[in-house]
Amino acid sequence: MGIYINKGNTAFQRVLRSEYVDKSGLIGVVNDLLFSDLQFSCVTRCRRFGKSMAAKMLAAYYDCSCDSRALFANLEIAGDPSFEEHLNKYPVLYLDVTDFISRYHGDQDIIVRMQQEVMEDVHEAYPDVPMQEGDDLMRLLQRIQAATGQPFFFIIDEWDAICREFKPGTKGMDDYVSWLRRMFKSVTAYDVFAGVYMTGILPIRKFRTQSALNNFQEYSMLSPGDMASYFGFTREEVQALAEKHGMDFAELEKWYDGYQIGRQPSMFNPNSVMQALRRKSCESFWGMTGAFDAISDYIDMNYEGLKDDIIRMLAGERCDVDITGFTNDLYEIRSRDDVLTVLCHLGYLTYDVREHECYIPNLEVSGEMSQAVKTNGWTNVADALRQSKALLRATLNGDEQAVARAIDAAHSEQTSILSYNNENSMACVLSIAYYFAHGDYIIHRELATGKGFADLVFVPRKNVSSPAMVVELKFAHAVETAIDQICQKRYPEKLQQYTGDVLLVGVSYDRETKTHSCKIEKLQTP
Repeated sequence: MGIYINKGNTAFQRVLRSEYVDKSGLIGVVNDLLFSDLQFSCVTRCRRFGKSMAAKMLAAYYDCSCDSRALFANLEIAGDPSFEEHLNKYPVLYLDVTDFISRYHGDQDIIVRMQQEVMEDVHEAYPDVPMQEGDDLMRLLQRIQAATGQPFFFIIDEWDAICREFKPGTKGMDDYVSWLRRMFKSVTAYDVFAGVYMTGILPIRKFRTQSALNNFQEYSMLSPGDMASYFGFTREEVQALAEKHGMDFAELEKWYDGYQIGRQPSMFNPNSVMQALRRKSCESFWGMTGAFDAISDYIDMNYEGLKDDIIRMLAGERCDVDITGFTNDLYEIRSRDDVLTVLCHLGYLTYDVREHECYIPNLEVSGEMSQAVKTNGWTNVADALRQSKALLRATLNGDEQAVARAIDAAHSEQTSILSYNNENSMACVLSIAYYFAHGDYIIHRELATGKGFADLVFVPRKNVSSPAMVVELKFAHAVETAIDQICQKRYPEKLQQYTGDVLLVGVSYDRETKTHSCKIEKLQTP
């Protein structure tokens, strides 16, 4: 058993001894790519979405130095037609780039050192194929493959760790790009490797409009292809876990669901779900992933419209984004679209491929985004977020004057950021003001199109005893008009199945006095 070659299956054994959600079907997808023009894959996901776990699984499956049949016997892949064809058939090279980063932090000769270590390990595994003067890793592998007739399977975990460590134009980065091209761009690479599987956070860097390694098939959070179902946990998988552990599925859904990966139904953050199950508590685990400083830096970039977009997404809205211009380089952020795109790759936003929109996926990430806003000097917004708990309490208590004062404060604090000239923009300000309510309510924006009215509908989450709320917003009309309009429309569609108390909250804004008035009535649904 080597350090970088033929490491065996012990790493995947440890995975299986933990609670493992079966994602072995990924092996069948990779098997279909072997020995083809599509055999080089770069699979990128945000932190804590199972990149390394998948890499360990693939290593255990392909590694010819061990027998992994029993490990996969009860998993999905065992029923795949390709299971026997490739099981433990190849020498596997496995590099975890973060290991080299931790040992050679800042060393511009890191690639020289990495290649030398790997070559020594490979030579030890194949002593009958001598190293020759001038050999690099690719040349050594070429001669081994020619001598044995056996192609390698190469796994590079966290391939872009070098890209995050060294800026473009430095020796470390230039050496790495040259090494990748040397390994995988030559014609002989298709003979040397049965397949290559790279993982990372970011797709391969683009140079102008092309990837630096354009022979790689890329599968990302924004474009996962047929690997989409292996990026996170599905609804059915989390429902089964919740039942097994006696956890409330609705809470897990509220905290960790919402990632739109490809065209399939939304997915859950797998690490956060497992953490919640172990601790028997839903809370934020995202801040423990080490990327918080990065998000703070990105959202504080002074690109036109970016701050408005972040605020609107905190209010539950979506924003248009053009993901095509981003070069997949954290050091080259040139526009508002680049910031939003990188936040999608990092998992702080999710991307709807159908609508070309991004949004905050769930309560866990929303909390991290709001914390970033609070620590970035966005004083006006931060104050509204902090005061939102008091506003919700005043609304539930029917304190109309306190609600009006709180909305006055939220309005004055945010007018420097958001225009306040119709019910739609007013609804956005109100959504921020009621930010705290996201914990207990699913909040819907009803007909928020600037056509004369914009409701906010608050539907209590499961096991929440607070009443539902319908907030009607009016410009230059008596507050009673807002209540009358709610009654005339009866109940919004989102409350059709709801039984229980409903608070009707009318809010009116007077342009001349620049003050709000509020009226609250309680009704019982039929």
